[in-house]
Amino acid sequence: MGSERGLAFRAVGITGVLLGLMLGGCGGGEEATSESGGSPPSSGPRLVKITTLEEPISLAQHPGGDGSLYVAERGGRVRLVRESGEVERRPVLDLSREITTEGEGGLLSLAFDPGFKRNRLMYVYYAGNDKRIVIASYRLAASGRLAVPSSRREVLTIPHPNYVHWGGQLAFGPDGQLYAGTGDGGPPYPIPDTAQDPRSLLGKLLRIDPSEGSAEVAAMGLRNPWRYSFDRDTGDVWIGDVGDFTQEEIDHVAFDDLQGVNFGWPGLEGTAQTKSDVKAPPDATPPVLTYERSGKEDDPVCAVTGGYVVRDHNLPALAGRYLYSDFCEGEILALDPKADQPSQELTGLKVPRLVSFGEDLAGRIYAISLDGPIYRIAEG
Repeated sequence: MGSERGLAFRAVGITGVLLGLMLGGCGGGEEATSESGGSPPSSGPRLVKITTLEEPISLAQHPGGDGSLYVAERGGRVRLVRESGEVERRPVLDLSREITTEGEGGLLSLAFDPGFKRNRLMYVYYAGNDKRIVIASYRLAASGRLAVPSSRREVLTIPHPNYVHWGGQLAFGPDGQLYAGTGDGGPPYPIPDTAQDPRSLLGKLLRIDPSEGSAEVAAMGLRNPWRYSFDRDTGDVWIGDVGDFTQEEIDHVAFDDLQGVNFGWPGLEGTAQTKSDVKAPPDATPPVLTYERSGKEDDPVCAVTGGYVVRDHNLPALAGRYLYSDFCEGEILALDPKADQPSQELTGLKVPRLVSFGEDLAGRIYAISLDGPIYRIAEG
């Protein structure tokens, strides 16, 4: 995700390279656990393993479906996972020849059109092998098991100068428009000014009209927003923005206040001043929470993984809490949006290399490990 050690992705010795994190450092090889300093109470949350795939990185569910999940694998395939956990052998879509997985690249997310029952459209966001951000749509066949290759349409492409800071999240907002979070494009040094350049689509939260393929800047001043979400009850926007060496940050803004918001990068990394010549505007929106980084190779944290506000009625222990994590450390943390000074709260759950959270149409929350396992967070 482009903190200097994480992609959530970073390689040791090669800036921004995902492979190093996957193979070494950050506690690789651990099992997911529902313990953190002792066993949680029986009424607390637990992890229910759904399935295991090859580098899963995003999931979604379409309206009117049978409860199956569609999971994007970083290598370029979209997999269909039945409610039983059974995985269809043939991928729904295979983009492995279209993408680059160098650095922090790959197939990074997918989303379904709110009008899926009518148009059967699925959208994907990936790092193109021609160094472009590509957002494309595909129509699914009536069975829902396969995308129709001839239906492909490139909705939006953005030139990308490096192999880091791709951003990558797609989601439909409360207004029915498609949103995309883009990274600043890197390199880490010298720090680019794209996030504060209104002419650039990098380092932004974009609002996209899928029918027109046009994009406008909804919010700016982001370094590498590794997962954002809309609160399904309030519409509020929550963003996990990956820091450099000093701070990781969680940003929060009401949906009605989103337009024109500036989160301050590259002048600000969380609440800390940077060495960039590009200064943050005086009205930059501060994060609601930051946590510190040491910047050293043995730092147990490396890159924030943004999540969701829990609206699952079957998960009362975490109701209304915003869940997030750190790719290297793996603890699932919570914060109370109603608190005057939100702080980290332990959930007792841990998932190694927690690269993404997901939410299905019923509001159930999932935790995705880049090592392969996908878990649903359930009541104990």
